[in-house]
Amino acid sequence: MIAYKGFQTGLICRGYRFQMGLNVTEKANCAQNGFHCAENPLDCLFYYGNVSQSEYYIVDAGGDIDEDSVDSKIACTELKILRKLELDQLILHGLAYMADHPKLPWSSQVRRNCATACGGYAIVRGPDPIACGKVGDILAFAKESPGGETIEKISISRVDGRKILPDTWYSADWEVRLRR
Repeated sequence: MIAYKGFQTGLICRGYRFQMGLNVTEKANCAQNGFHCAENPLDCLFYYGNVSQSEYYIVDAGGDIDEDSVDSKIACTELKILRKLELDQLILHGLAYMADHPKLPWSSQVRRNCATACGGYAIVRGPDPIACGKVGDILAFAKESPGGETIEKISISRVDGRKILPDTWYSADWEVRLRR
C-alpha cells in the first residue's frame, strides 16, 4: 500500500537508519513497534513538524500491517522507500488525499477557513479559505463546494515576495483578500 513517511535528515527515525529500497522488521504493532508511516501525507507533519530538519518520502508499506485510531498512522513489517518529496510536493499529495477522501477526519495540520503560516506552511480548507505567510512559506488551499461535500479546487504556492506577497491574505484563486 502506498503511504508517506517522515524522517530526520539522513533517513533516520527513532535512531534507526533506513535504506532506500526494502527495509524489513519482525513485528508491527502501531503503539509499540514496526515501521511507521501514514496514509494521509499531512499526518507526517505532525510527527516530523520541524521541516528544516526533516525529510519526507513516498513509501510502499507491506508485510504485516497494524492500524490504530490515531490519525492515519500505520505500522508495517516491510517498508520500501520509493522517492523523496520536497515539502511542497508532500503538501500537494496531502491536498489530493483530502480531495479523494473529503469526509475522512482532517489532519491536525489543516485549519478551517483561515490560517497564518507557521513552521513554513499554512494548509487551509473551507468554502472560501484564506491564508498568509512570510517569504518562503507555502500557502495551500482546499476549497470546498458550497455544501462541503467535496473539494472543488486545490492550490498551492510559495510566498515569493514578488507575485505572492508576505503578510497579505490570499484566497485559493490567489486573489488578495481582507481578513474576515
